[in-house]
Amino acid sequence: MSSNPPKIQTMVTANERLQNLKNTFETKYGKSPLFYARAPGRVNLIGEHIDYCGYSVLPMAIEQNILAAVSVNDSEMIQLANTNPQYKDFTVPCSNDIAIDRDNPKWYYYFLCGVKGIQEKFGISSLAGMSCVVNGTIPPSSGLSSSSALVCCAGLATMEANQKSLSKMELAEICVRCERYIGTEGGGMDQSISFLAESGTAKLIEFHPLRATDVNLPEGAVFVISNCCVEMNKAASSHYNIRVVECRIATKMLAHARGLDWSRLQKLAQAQTELKASLEEMLALVDEVLHPEPYSREEICKALGITSDQLSTDLLSTNTQHVMHFKLHQRAKHVYGEAARVLQFKSVCDSESAESIQLLGDLMNQSHVSCRDLYECSCPELDRLVDICLKSGAVGSRLTGAGWGGCAVSMVPSEKVESFLQAVREAYYQPDPRIAAMEKQSLFVSKPGGGAAILFE
Repeated sequence: MSSNPPKIQTMVTANERLQNLKNTFETKYGKSPLFYARAPGRVNLIGEHIDYCGYSVLPMAIEQNILAAVSVNDSEMIQLANTNPQYKDFTVPCSNDIAIDRDNPKWYYYFLCGVKGIQEKFGISSLAGMSCVVNGTIPPSSGLSSSSALVCCAGLATMEANQKSLSKMELAEICVRCERYIGTEGGGMDQSISFLAESGTAKLIEFHPLRATDVNLPEGAVFVISNCCVEMNKAASSHYNIRVVECRIATKMLAHARGLDWSRLQKLAQAQTELKASLEEMLALVDEVLHPEPYSREEICKALGITSDQLSTDLLSTNTQHVMHFKLHQRAKHVYGEAARVLQFKSVCDSESAESIQLLGDLMNQSHVSCRDLYECSCPELDRLVDICLKSGAVGSRLTGAGWGGCAVSMVPSEKVESFLQAVREAYYQPDPRIAAMEKQSLFVSKPGGGAAILFE
């Protein structure tokens, strides 16, 4: 695997989407793009809500992506436009202090996160002027990482426009950090797979240090993505960051109960490392130390010997200041259980055993139950869709992405794919005209796609 994102010469006329994007660009700006930057979305096969706790995840890139046509000029302005008319144009000066409004997560602020990440990495006081038109085929707010793909695409485009060079690893790490400008405390899976993906293989992504290992999926089954058509914007709601905070507090409570210096530990994986314990031992410790009833602020402060102000300042994030109760037992139990399932999933893929499809399906089903019941990041529509997928012939089905809406991923034996798609269509999409209209981009088979790249004519 080459260390830098590939630069690929492309026949634009042979690609209808690229040709349409080029035409739109020329109509808008009166000149041709200099290059195109492409970053894929992803589907996480297993390992939900554990990357920000320090644990490995197992995603693959999908064929849907964000594509930006870019030209460079000396206008000292960044002009952003989107082929989707519901996303408004935006222009910003190439200054040192590009402002990102985290209370108003518009599409162009995600793009500017990527710009700012590259600007800060190289200390560029005056960026090259850029004109961009963005086109996306990833359904927004669906759990397929459209927002992180947009950040990655912008980071890659800004690097190229300013004639800088970075490895895929460096770009992934920059884009993980800079997406936090919009207020999402993500763990790094989405940006890492967007850059590190390779066609034909899923990846085990490990953190601290960042590493990606090929995972060969079994022959004889395919992964089908289905969108329940309920949208959830992570940056616009606090569900996601509440879970991050609950895991952080659970880490400190477990560490405190075992006499560790809890003040410097932030992630559940760090508590396991410090205690030199297995995941099974951590699950037992959760049962022993944390009670299933929600914890109040007062109880947490008393247990850790901190004031209410310290809780607000040191443990809560900006958009979780209103939270009064925290489900620490359930969240920690999900994370340690899910971390174990990721390792089992990889080990089954490596073993190439005759039962591997059934075993992987079982792990996906256990993951969904844990997301639904312990992490409470599902929603009724998504649960109904997962149920329909299992009844329609999937061996395993689970929510993927942050949840609270968005997509399910199902593992379906190859010979059952057509009947599966038809059954899901009839049971979930066709009865509701609103959802039926979205079916074409909401239900599709996905193969592991390649990572981010620069295209030029």
